Amino acid sequence: MEQSPSGLQQVPLTIQSATGTHKFTVEVASSQEEQAQGLMNRQSLAPDRGMIFPYDPPQQVAFWMKNTLIPLDMVFIGADGKIGRIAANTTPMSLDPVPSVDPVSAVLEIAGGRAAELGLKEGDKVSWQH
Repeated sequence: MEQSPSGLQQVPLTIQSATGTHKFTVEVASSQEEQAQGLMNRQSLAPDRGMIFPYDPPQQVAFWMKNTLIPLDMVFIGADGKIGRIAANTTPMSLDPVPSVDPVSAVLEIAGGRAAELGLKEGDKVSWQH
């Protein structure tokens, strides 16, 4: 398993949707410190990259975009591995919370607009090494 420039572990992630199989390489933000930092201060995010925030046990979470310079799509993943909600094109630098609504086992952040480009929908299956 590779490490990213930020020092985080990187793993492959796949989303199965009606539009096909979409592959990403994601950084794993597993500690509280890594999750608090997230994608803050990044200037860009490649289309096939992202960051995953795992939660065990599954729980309700809310994210904000403080110090995040680029729009992101937040993909909320349920305990069954399926997408429960997509918050598209979240606003850079916003302090408004973006809630999961339901308990999640992970949140995937990808480049803003990417979920729509790929045709991702609620109910699509996400798999990754964890």
